[in-house]
Amino acid sequence: MCGFVGSLSPPGRVSNESIRLATASMAHRGPDDCGHTSLSTSSCELKLGFRRLAILDLSAAGHQPMADKESGNWIVFNGEIFNFHEVQDELRAAGIRVESQCDTEVLLKAYGRWGLGCLDRLRGMFAFAVWDHNQQRLVLARDRLGIKPLYYFQEGGLLLFASEVRALLATGLVPRILNPAAIVQYLSLGSVYDPDTILAGVRSLRPGHYAICQQDTLQEKQYWTIPQRRAGRTEPNDYEVREQAHSLLQEAVKLRMISDVPVSVFLSGGIDSSAIVALARQSGTGEFSTFSVVFPEAAYSEAPYSRAVARKFGSVHREVMVPEKDAMAHIFSAIRYMDQPTIDGINTFIISGAVRSHGIKVALSGIGADEVFAGYSTFTTIPAMMQFFKVARLVPPGIRATLARGFVSRWRGGDRTRKLQMILGAEPSAAQAYAIARGVFQDTALYGLLPAADTAAVREALCPLLEAARDASELDPVNQVSFLELRNYVANTLLRDADTMGMAHALEIRQPYLDHKLVEFLFTLPGSYKRRQKVPKWLLTGSLGAELPPQIVHRAKRGFLLPFDRWLRSDLRAEVEGVLRDRNSSAEFLDARAVVSVWEDFLARKTSWSRPWSLYVLKRWADRLRNNDLPNMTEASVYAQA
Repeated sequence: MCGFVGSLSPPGRVSNESIRLATASMAHRGPDDCGHTSLSTSSCELKLGFRRLAILDLSAAGHQPMADKESGNWIVFNGEIFNFHEVQDELRAAGIRVESQCDTEVLLKAYGRWGLGCLDRLRGMFAFAVWDHNQQRLVLARDRLGIKPLYYFQEGGLLLFASEVRALLATGLVPRILNPAAIVQYLSLGSVYDPDTILAGVRSLRPGHYAICQQDTLQEKQYWTIPQRRAGRTEPNDYEVREQAHSLLQEAVKLRMISDVPVSVFLSGGIDSSAIVALARQSGTGEFSTFSVVFPEAAYSEAPYSRAVARKFGSVHREVMVPEKDAMAHIFSAIRYMDQPTIDGINTFIISGAVRSHGIKVALSGIGADEVFAGYSTFTTIPAMMQFFKVARLVPPGIRATLARGFVSRWRGGDRTRKLQMILGAEPSAAQAYAIARGVFQDTALYGLLPAADTAAVREALCPLLEAARDASELDPVNQVSFLELRNYVANTLLRDADTMGMAHALEIRQPYLDHKLVEFLFTLPGSYKRRQKVPKWLLTGSLGAELPPQIVHRAKRGFLLPFDRWLRSDLRAEVEGVLRDRNSSAEFLDARAVVSVWEDFLARKTSWSRPWSLYVLKRWADRLRNNDLPNMTEASVYAQA
């Protein structure tokens, strides 16, 4: 797990200092080592910078940028190839010499052997850039589900690429202009959606894609997508499904336990993290630790559940007590480390810092379990909305609109009322249902905040969501929701936050439930099969080969919750209210009166905390961009030496 930056340009266009500044801005991602290189050809110049967090082969053999002497290729690589031993054996059988025990060298040699075909052999989380010496081209690639990020900026003959948007800004070559489409996405859904980023002109390479840059052109191509299961297949055999699911789950966890440094598991005491602990014990990889963040306030502490799981499976368990006042103190640091605005991620920042403070570099997370095993309430609400849409389609639009107005006049105020109004007046589509279920601001609220936006601009901004809905259109309702969650909420919120907030503390977070072989298998199953029993995520719990404590399986679902509603009404009120009422903010694209109205609705309990919080984060981020208030070279260098 690391961070890299690079440029491909005409000779002399990019200075060494620009790349060094960008590399230094990511010192938090890789405090163990730093490297740079510059290559010149007859027509272009390639510069690479790298920060290393040493996980596999801790020796200097893992130094990057890394060159392959035989082919002349170079690589910078962020992530982990979990099956690198398997690929290494295949290379050696073909007579190719691999000297280290580092997955970076294996990846570099694999590209030299199979070119872009190496992507089909990789099982892991990765983003990398390879300079192909023979073909005189630069290849960028990103893992199938988007666990690791890769951003790029192209202007004329210049290409910049990096692991963080901030690193591109640190070069001094990227304009500090916000992207209007990204603002619509963020306010609508709580995060910016690939391939857009918060900065105009900066793009995110999409999950499951690679890009080839050659002779001033850049072409993106897809090499993997979530498989499409067609209806009409026979009902699965329970025993066979559980056996296969168990095998894939166990393999996914075992592969992610491979490390030359200690590995831990985020343990909340819920089904997802508890299942990982059970599978880690079965993996036979030796001692591992579990970490739980606990609060003195009983309402927010899950300590009894995590302790029960740790006792049953014999992990070395640590609890990190975080008093509420300390949790709030982390908020401002977390916002400062946000690479792009997000309404989520504060909890990941807190637990990552707690784990890293104990010298741990690698942690396993339960991200993705709800999405692939159909655990969210959205797997019920979205199909129900889609069924309602089908019925509503029989009612003329004018009558539907009248019913919606009557409903609102009868039950005024509140987010639930607004969403029901939208359901009554919505056009039938999976994208519409998903946007209503997952949305923050929509329709009149969104247009009120963004007076310059029109219907066409909003629709264009939400194209990634519409495209995902089209791609999932032939799936059954449950698998359709799973597809939408993976392509949208997981890729653009959960995984991006895990990368940014984990790496703010130089912590690598691994997600066994997003192993692509497991995902592919689960999409061969009918959605109704995953939701057929009353036990939450029955297929996951039934496939473990171990019994979870009953209080874990049957407890009410909850995440690692922070009491934002209360904080915004008390300790955080002065700060948030001051920012939202500030008319001199650099977020001039927002209507000041509409912003204040959202805050007043929150105080009157007419809307949830997520709305004013999302506006606060956006305004803070815009101000930081204007003032260049980002983790900078000096801070990063101090962090790296600490």
